[in-house]
Amino acid sequence: MEGTLTLNVSRYFLSAGTAILLGVFTPANVLADSLPDLYFVDAHSQMPKGLDPDTIVPLMDQAGVRHTILSARNDRPPQDVADVAAKHPDRITAAVRSKGRAFNGNTPKFTKLITQQMTMPAFKAMGEVLLFHAQKGKKAPKIDVAPDSPQAQMLLNIALDKNWPFIAHYEFAALGWDKSAYMDGFEAMVKAHPGHPFVLIHMGQLNVDDVQRLISVHPNVYFMMSHANTVSVAKNPKQPWINLFEGQSLAPKWAAVMNAHPDRFILAFDNVWPEFWGKFYLDQAALWRKALSELTPDVAHALAHGNAERLWNLPH
Repeated sequence: MEGTLTLNVSRYFLSAGTAILLGVFTPANVLADSLPDLYFVDAHSQMPKGLDPDTIVPLMDQAGVRHTILSARNDRPPQDVADVAAKHPDRITAAVRSKGRAFNGNTPKFTKLITQQMTMPAFKAMGEVLLFHAQKGKKAPKIDVAPDSPQAQMLLNIALDKNWPFIAHYEFAALGWDKSAYMDGFEAMVKAHPGHPFVLIHMGQLNVDDVQRLISVHPNVYFMMSHANTVSVAKNPKQPWINLFEGQSLAPKWAAVMNAHPDRFILAFDNVWPEFWGKFYLDQAALWRKALSELTPDVAHALAHGNAERLWNLPH
């Protein structure tokens, strides 16, 4: 039994020396050893065209990610994700993908895409639902879909029926004066289903006061911490991402909220493009390991994996 336990743990976690040899962490001292049993669940990442599926699990091993909830990007068929999940059922959960221009217009193509995935047993989660996504160059067009639209309601009803968390993608910082109207729409949806978990990906691009208010008002609102770190912000400085960090540690104001409400925050990396599945991913994992290791063990484990395991009913 002791030998088996050691083997399993070493499968998921790198020693500091191994990390340095692999060139994973920059700087090399970013790995903290105070919580050697800490592992991650990536509650939302994507599988784009051009990514070799066989690289995903080895990269997860390097990053210390035990489980990933994975959806296809627009140019990748959902079957590819289903195949990866079938090959690695203990490591990958396939999530229904709804993103794309078809979703913006509720076309028959969109309905066919969702129906196809729902007939495949590998799909056991719902990927992010783009309700407001600002345009980002030519590859990522603007998406603006009301929560009471037919297509959003179709996805919400599936999530409710399956008891899958509903991941709402709102970029509130990009909305300007329209922010309050979109927030009202989101909160109306949350209030209508008080027993169901709603997750704002990328922290909703909200500041700490907005997050505290939503936590105090809605017991079923959660925050996904994807791209809300120094590594991601440095890579995308023109995007209004929230940065939860000061240097290599969580900013005190954010650490205080997480310590007070450790059940409301969920780690995710949201790897989007093939180049995200590499050093960018590993550097973020190293940064998160260092920062979370500065928190109390119960808070660190809740944020790193426990909340995702509970909400998505994942094996642990």
